[in-house]
Amino acid sequence: MSLPRQLRHESDFDQLPDDVPVAATIADIEEKRGFIDYYVFVIEVKTKGSSKYLIYRRYREFLQLHQLLETKYSGEGSESPVPATWSLPTLPGKIFLGNKREIAESRIPELTLYMKKLLALPTWLLQDEDLRIFFYQSDVDCTQQPRNLRRLRPPTRKVKTVREKMDLLSSPRAEVLFDFRGSGKTELNLKKGQLVFLLRRVNADWLEGTVKDHTGIFPQSFVKIIKPLPPSDSDNEGGPCYSCLRCCLIQPHAADTRDVCVQEDLGHEPTYKDLLSRMRMVFQKEDIALNYRDLDGVLIRLLDDEDVLLMIQQSRLRPSTQDRPENQFSWELHVTLTSDLSVYAPNWPEGEHAST
Repeated sequence: MSLPRQLRHESDFDQLPDDVPVAATIADIEEKRGFIDYYVFVIEVKTKGSSKYLIYRRYREFLQLHQLLETKYSGEGSESPVPATWSLPTLPGKIFLGNKREIAESRIPELTLYMKKLLALPTWLLQDEDLRIFFYQSDVDCTQQPRNLRRLRPPTRKVKTVREKMDLLSSPRAEVLFDFRGSGKTELNLKKGQLVFLLRRVNADWLEGTVKDHTGIFPQSFVKIIKPLPPSDSDNEGGPCYSCLRCCLIQPHAADTRDVCVQEDLGHEPTYKDLLSRMRMVFQKEDIALNYRDLDGVLIRLLDDEDVLLMIQQSRLRPSTQDRPENQFSWELHVTLTSDLSVYAPNWPEGEHAST
């Protein structure tokens, strides 16, 4: 007898709502270029009502779900409505070192098996709020388009295709006016005089394009448009969702302000560790501290994830301004040298924006 039949009463299962998840399979992995580069698992979820949809989850979200379920249903204080005749499946352990893509690939069968066992547990557990939130297709999931679904497609015979040659003279393009060094994999490195083929507009200040088989985003102020994008490609539809974070390096005699674009939605709440890692990459300095300005304009140092959440919450209390782009985070980072304590004076003036 299969595990689902052992653990579920058929009559109870029939009474479940049609939107309850009953099966899940990892279809692929995708690299995301957020505050740090990471991989998400593209998961196809099937509900009791036979509908299917895709969700995107990181390993840390699997871990958070597992810890919540352990707290509720394992050991003393269990919320289980019946005597425990079952146990939670084992979640693959966290791996701290190694190639990120290889680690993600190796976890696909393990996490697929984990979800299979999880969804085969007693019927009442399928209605657990945290479990349903994990498998629920959020608004962010709906806006994403999968690049590939390797594990959902059967092997097919390779067909030789003939690529059409690109008409370079008719393609939207721009000439690079100044050297530009990207602050991560998301951004292109440009050299003066290069030709960039334009793919789409990210926002009012940034474009996405290709140089020598490398694709990324770059500030429009560094190029001269030779042939503009057609109107249909001048918005952000059909490509990754980029959000911009304004960050300012405050030094004794200067302020360096930059807009950093990441593949995250505006509601994303990054960890302190991820922010620190990204700012070190952006400003090429290791000995730095992260700060924000509270509602009174006082510079406050960030020390952990709780401080980051407080910063985001306070930023949402500020009235929106017309000069802030729609895809820019409502909060800003003020980066200082760890040894420089003079900037914490309450009357420190706002650094002038000198975008690079």
